[in-house]
Amino acid sequence: MKVLVACEYSGRVREAFRALGHEAYSCDLVESDDSSPYHFVGDVTPHLSNDWDMIIAFPPCTHLAVSGAKHFAAKIADGRQQQGIDFFMLFANLDHVDKVVIENPVGIMSKKWRKPDQIIQPWQFGDPFQKSTCLWLKGVPKLEPTDIVDKGEFYISPTGKKLPRWYSDNKSAKVRSMTFQGIANAMASQWG
Repeated sequence: MKVLVACEYSGRVREAFRALGHEAYSCDLVESDDSSPYHFVGDVTPHLSNDWDMIIAFPPCTHLAVSGAKHFAAKIADGRQQQGIDFFMLFANLDHVDKVVIENPVGIMSKKWRKPDQIIQPWQFGDPFQKSTCLWLKGVPKLEPTDIVDKGEFYISPTGKKLPRWYSDNKSAKVRSMTFQGIANAMASQWG
């Protein structure tokens, strides 16, 4: 298959597909973490009209995720949230591609568009971490868990908020947004 992994700089999903013999490419505004020759740097939009068998999209969640709800009023007022919705919907409206997957955390797209087809966790795929991950699916089945493990450690903040330890220890949005390897492998093996 010819696969585009949109808005991915880690290369994890791209390389999981390539390892199984697929012609997979990634695209993001920044260089790939692995300096791969199979990564396009820049806006993904011009690549969407190419002849792909599958597109797996990870649109930025900065203006869509409920974790940033306290900033929604400002983001609505200045148009950032609508820009995030419009970009997400570019992938939702890809009629010429038979297989499309959109990944995002729990957020407003459940109400602005539709509920996700599936919500998965890294601990269902061999990584001992909690991170609710929504998947909107077209032309592919729901992911089946491959290796259910412990959910990992949690941190309780002074205000009583419970957070996964990996998340509270990593303040970098880059680290927090990466696809866990077990999920990447499951996507490739089950959808490839």
